[in-house]
Amino acid sequence: MGLIKLQDKTFKLFLSEAQILAAVKSVADKISADYKDQNPIFVGVLNGSFMFVSDFLKAYDFPCEVSFVKLSSYQGLTSTGIVETLLDLPENIEGRSVIILEDIIDTGRTLKEIIHLFSRTNVKEFKIATLFYKSSVYRGEYPIDYFGLDIPDKFIVGYGLDYNEQGRNLKEVYQLNQTTMINLVLFGKPGAGKGTQAEFLKEKYNLKHISTGDVFRFNIKNGTELGTLAKSYIDKGELVPDEVTINMLQAEVEKNPEVAGFIFDGFPRTTAQAEALDAFLESKDMVINATVALEANDEVLIQRLLERGKVSGRSDDQDENKIRNRFEEYNLKTAPLKEFYEEQNKFYSVNGIGSITEITERLAGVIDSL
Repeated sequence: MGLIKLQDKTFKLFLSEAQILAAVKSVADKISADYKDQNPIFVGVLNGSFMFVSDFLKAYDFPCEVSFVKLSSYQGLTSTGIVETLLDLPENIEGRSVIILEDIIDTGRTLKEIIHLFSRTNVKEFKIATLFYKSSVYRGEYPIDYFGLDIPDKFIVGYGLDYNEQGRNLKEVYQLNQTTMINLVLFGKPGAGKGTQAEFLKEKYNLKHISTGDVFRFNIKNGTELGTLAKSYIDKGELVPDEVTINMLQAEVEKNPEVAGFIFDGFPRTTAQAEALDAFLESKDMVINATVALEANDEVLIQRLLERGKVSGRSDDQDENKIRNRFEEYNLKTAPLKEFYEEQNKFYSVNGIGSITEITERLAGVIDSL
């Protein structure tokens, strides 16, 4: 099958069954070379890894044990980063070598929580193995010890991976087949849930989430030419020129030719930046399709941030006066941007209070209407 349809989306073939099984065998061979004289425990991460674990064990010809953990990914995508453990670690792992078997690793959010589980145990060692690895978006601090295929940041289904719980039983892997480019600017006060919603929207619509803060940190940490230039301004206490920021965003856009659009988060912050972003996108035959503001009552957000501060340890989430100052700064900066995008009939306001699913549905309603 070249194309398949799951619910409201069409997917095209990305990896054949033979390619997948070859990647599984590659992982099994690498781990066998290191652990054939031991009796390791393989821990699969449900739900997505069940096919990978099954075929991996068939390809692993040495003594071993297997168990599973299950985390609530719904909770794992909240802004607090809290993950609910639904199926805990096996009890007999003390002093043992443990290898985590993941179906796919992208940003590393869930992996961070899994490793946190093991940090409370006395295992001899634990390693991380994944069938699919999106190295271009991985921001985790832990090394990936074994992987089958390094793949682009595409939304894929099949071989255990799902779209709204559909497609896990497919023997092949399919990628989202979407030709309509959707580019969004996401606004929201601190605590409004922009990061949480961006995670859902990028998966649903095959978009790339570009957080200006993340891009700055990545470039500075890795000493890129643009990162070094940006740091030179920051070290002098000066604002980084818009041109430098735009060039960073351009590099991110050009690194992701396969996606169906972008979510810009944290940029633009001024009318001049919005004009610069429009000019850059025009040079790529692209436009901003919509700017969406997640609106929420200040008092609700303050309580949300104060609760988050208890977990995150961020000082600016623990002081109500600092929170209100951040809100005021947001109001001052966003007002002219709202006017700028309203003149283009591209500004949408979405109620940001409710369950994560309810808010996602409201955002999806805006995007689907474009």
